Amino acid sequence: MTLAIDRTSTITTLAEAGPRVPETVAEPAPTALGATPETVAPHHIPTVAGASLRVPLVTGETVGYANLDHAASAPCLDAVRTKVDEFLPWYASVHRGAGFASQVSTKLYERTRDVLRRFVDARRTDTVVFTRNTTDSFNLLARSLPRHTTVIVFDTEHHAALLPWPGPNVRRIPTPRTRLAAVSAVDEALADSPQGPRLVVVTGASNVTGELLPVAEIAAVARKHGARVALDAAQLAPHRRISIKELDVDYVAVSGHKLYAPFGAGALIGRADWLRAARPYLAGGGATKLVTEDAVVWNTGPERHEAGSPNTVGVYALGVACETLGEHWDAVVAHERALLTRLRKGLEGIPGCAELRLFDAAVDRVGTVSFVVDGFDPGWLAAVLSAEYGIGVRDGAFCAHIAAKRLIGVTGGTGQQAVRVSLGLGSTEEHVDRVVLALRQIVARGARWEYAKADGRWAPVGDPRELPPFC
Repeated sequence: MTLAIDRTSTITTLAEAGPRVPETVAEPAPTALGATPETVAPHHIPTVAGASLRVPLVTGETVGYANLDHAASAPCLDAVRTKVDEFLPWYASVHRGAGFASQVSTKLYERTRDVLRRFVDARRTDTVVFTRNTTDSFNLLARSLPRHTTVIVFDTEHHAALLPWPGPNVRRIPTPRTRLAAVSAVDEALADSPQGPRLVVVTGASNVTGELLPVAEIAAVARKHGARVALDAAQLAPHRRISIKELDVDYVAVSGHKLYAPFGAGALIGRADWLRAARPYLAGGGATKLVTEDAVVWNTGPERHEAGSPNTVGVYALGVACETLGEHWDAVVAHERALLTRLRKGLEGIPGCAELRLFDAAVDRVGTVSFVVDGFDPGWLAAVLSAEYGIGVRDGAFCAHIAAKRLIGVTGGTGQQAVRVSLGLGSTEEHVDRVVLALRQIVARGARWEYAKADGRWAPVGDPRELPPFC
């Protein structure tokens, strides 16, 4: 991405963001991970802000923060932070500003659409609409569906993909225990659905279990029935290459805050016809071509659904993150797979620990593992891990309540909540080993501090830790 504006301009472009080398990276142990250091290539992994963050414990010590909650929101890439800081002096209005800074901002904003197209290997005719996140993207798509569209969606989806669809023609189907059965379930649902426009909504990777869904196979079935496919890539995009062309899907939704660009931008990428024909998602400036006393002429491009002053900084950050990840995919995947192997092997040795799984057979997955430990409240476990070990994990039902309840029942549990450990570029071997050791110690001898529920959540009683001054 090149900015042909002025030779003397000091701003650099997305394409100029080269790889950053972390100062220190722990070498993986080949015997534990089944991979050599050269395979994992840790020195090629993009670094993240907060890698050296230290947090207080209730016991008075401070430790390096073990961020094992990437599936909720990933930390900011150092490359993103650097580029955003560089861009901020140039930040100005977009599209209608005559000033030079406005021209710079407009150029970066619009060219980021091409970055997103390349990131997901989109078709030349696909449009890119900038949104806030995946939830926003699917609500936009839901508002753009032709009348009487039948929507088919697995009931174990994240709420962002499960809830936006309007009208009576929404069919939620249970997720079977095999990938083949999942494809067959979509086939049967489409065969039983009425004629007319139809949309299949499917996640790329489960935010509960990390397991990859058979997206290409589901898309092939959808094509047979003349249906379209919308891919929830919120959990897949930070961990794997995505190709709209190879998967043969029609829409892809991504969130910047999952992609190491926590500045509030996302995108819906896909076929333009339904979006062009729909009423604007928001009514306001930027979506309009002409407004008179009697009528409004709306834009027909992506700006039709981007009314108001856009999140230019967030969009630029999203583009930088996508380009940075795109330069390091092999190292990113190897790093996360090695840590995932280490984590799952460690959890197997914890008494009473049961991992949640969508499918009976082993499938490819991203670095997310949810589990329950017999006899231990997940919220209490998460509180102890944070307060006594400096580990950040997620507890609850992960905005996928149906999935969590069903999968916990498969393990023999009766609750509706679990603990989730999710890995990413901010994760290290030490983090993985620490959470495994901590869980072993907690199961064996309990907590060192007293805990009680406050406002529905477990917290240390008389927590002596102070928040940072800026809070």
